[in-house]
Amino acid sequence: MAQELATAFRLLAAALERLHISYAIGGSIASSARSIARLTQDVDLVARIGTNQADRLARELGSLWYADAEQMRAAIQAGRSFNFIYLPMSYKMDIFPATEEFHQIQLERATRVALEVFENEAYPVTSAEDILLAKLRWYRMGGEVSERQWTDITNILAINQNLDFEYLNLWAAKLEVTDLLEKARVDADI
Repeated sequence: MAQELATAFRLLAAALERLHISYAIGGSIASSARSIARLTQDVDLVARIGTNQADRLARELGSLWYADAEQMRAAIQAGRSFNFIYLPMSYKMDIFPATEEFHQIQLERATRVALEVFENEAYPVTSAEDILLAKLRWYRMGGEVSERQWTDITNILAINQNLDFEYLNLWAAKLEVTDLLEKARVDADI
């Protein structure tokens, strides 16, 4: 399974790089890279992609992928995510277009990390602070009920002893998750 996922992601990353589309891995893969690993079969990416790149990206991915250019354009214009599916193995890659300042910051702060799930190849991964903030935001938008999200959040806090709390506090206020950050700090014993 890991080898097939690595192959699928390698193809997607190569297509994005050929088109000079900046991206960074987020979601569960990023939180696993920045704290305690857990199994996941989907990949979340933040990407600086414009509507004018949709057709070319769909062509670059080719027939092994479900990649609907019209869906991409509509999602980018609406500021919402869209996905690609690697058809041979049905792996889903969720793309979050960088349509707001926080997305841009995630891309700027991402660093290349060798990821076990991708056969130890290195790809841009959102920082520990940024994946923590993103997960706090997703937790809030999901009705604050996902135990898995909350465990990821507290693990990131517990594992990363050198988090930039000045940055976290600034962005938690901007993203309106300050209360959740404080609750997570208590739960993680920070």
